[in-house]
Amino acid sequence: ASVYVLKSLDESEMGQLFDRARDKALADLSFDDDARTRLIGLADGDARRLLNLLEQVRTAAHAARQATVDGAFIEATMAQNLRRFDKGGDAFYDQISALHKSVRGSSPDGALYWFCRMLDGGADPRYLARRIIRMAWEDIGLADPRAMQIANDAAETYERLGSPEGELALAQAVTYLAVAAKSNAGYNAYNAARAFVKQDGSRPVPVHLRNAPTKLMKELGYGKAYRYAHDEPEAYAAGETYLPDGMADPHWYAPTPRGLEGQIGQKLDHLRELDRKAGKK
Repeated sequence: ASVYVLKSLDESEMGQLFDRARDKALADLSFDDDARTRLIGLADGDARRLLNLLEQVRTAAHAARQATVDGAFIEATMAQNLRRFDKGGDAFYDQISALHKSVRGSSPDGALYWFCRMLDGGADPRYLARRIIRMAWEDIGLADPRAMQIANDAAETYERLGSPEGELALAQAVTYLAVAAKSNAGYNAYNAARAFVKQDGSRPVPVHLRNAPTKLMKELGYGKAYRYAHDEPEAYAAGETYLPDGMADPHWYAPTPRGLEGQIGQKLDHLRELDRKAGKK
């Protein structure tokens, strides 16, 4: 099977298509330059859409018994500016990809542009809200935990206000995410842990970490050697291990030096030094 990639036509090509369609199918109508420009703009590089728009205009003009089509007639006929936006097609996923990459790339203007393009094209703001929350967890993470709260608050605000007022909250969340410190350390750590567990065997829980709700379990030593962190210096049981017996520390979580994670990294370095002094390998 062959796969064809359809690219948008430029303004000159759209103009040629307009003139050809007008001469062959709309000879009974007269279009001024403003009407021509508006229709080409509304089609947004999509030849099929331009032909559909011309068909709608012809029907409306005949119904109004109007032989001359100007810019004002186009404005009155089209209920809203129709952009090239196929909710289930490539344009939809290309634009959400561009939005996500703009946030990840710390471009607030780029993020706002693609966010507004999607709204203008008819994207469901609730879908965008869900994606914005996902961006906060995937690309900002613990470098700025406020990003997750702002994203969730924006989604809740939209539920309370609806459109168009609630869209402002989503726009400001997008802006904040774009300028926030970035980290995918938590995202990478989670994926690495999931992949490891999926291919690894079912390792038993170490005895000192097990729950002991019954007398028998206590007699078997469940939880006996557990060290309660709050009773330890700095609330940290230096040298303790929380992984299954025989499993090396994988160091899945590697905090970045950006934002709050810079402080998290310093704390982990300090705790590892305490472990070293306690004799933990």
